[in-house]
Amino acid sequence: MHIADGVLSTQVAAVTSGVTAAVLAYSVKGIKEEEIPRTSLLAGFFFAVSLISIPVGPSTIHPLFAGLLGVILGRRAPLALFVGLLLQAVLFQHGGLTTLGANTLMLSIPALLSHSIYHGMAGRQIILRGALVGGFSVTATVLILIVLLVSTDPAFTEGTFSVINILVVGHLPLVAIEALVTGAALKLIAKAKPEILGVQEAKASANRAR
Repeated sequence: MHIADGVLSTQVAAVTSGVTAAVLAYSVKGIKEEEIPRTSLLAGFFFAVSLISIPVGPSTIHPLFAGLLGVILGRRAPLALFVGLLLQAVLFQHGGLTTLGANTLMLSIPALLSHSIYHGMAGRQIILRGALVGGFSVTATVLILIVLLVSTDPAFTEGTFSVINILVVGHLPLVAIEALVTGAALKLIAKAKPEILGVQEAKASANRAR
């Protein structure tokens, strides 16, 4: 989802930009040369799929897959998300430059949490873990978006057909879709290329093959 320029207050935009700068510094620190191609590939994937968007109030509804990026990239996920969002803002005016920090932050937090949740449940079925983080990442992103909008102007919550209510209802199908797709995608990756998901998944796959 993209928050356009002018939607957030100056204070909220400034704070989120500062926090995002810190998150990106954490994401880039210690990056290895062999991690760059995978990060770039998934930045391109995110850039492409999230161009499919439906305007809803001050934001948009579109595929996110922050959970999938988080599981695969771990701490590098914010970097991939930032690059994708920056290119969208510059090339297609999706989102904005003043809200780039906010847009990056509200996807990066769910991505990092998804990585912890997925790998913290090692031993359980991959498709179930994938579905959990897929649905969780969309839900968490919407909650962060709501906090940002309400922090800017409580009027976003007013009325039955408020912007907040429309955003929540509009994203319900996306929660289910991303849960199913993320679960299936991680199951496929674990079967075809388990090392992408980390040492634990690679060992588990090797044990199953014996």
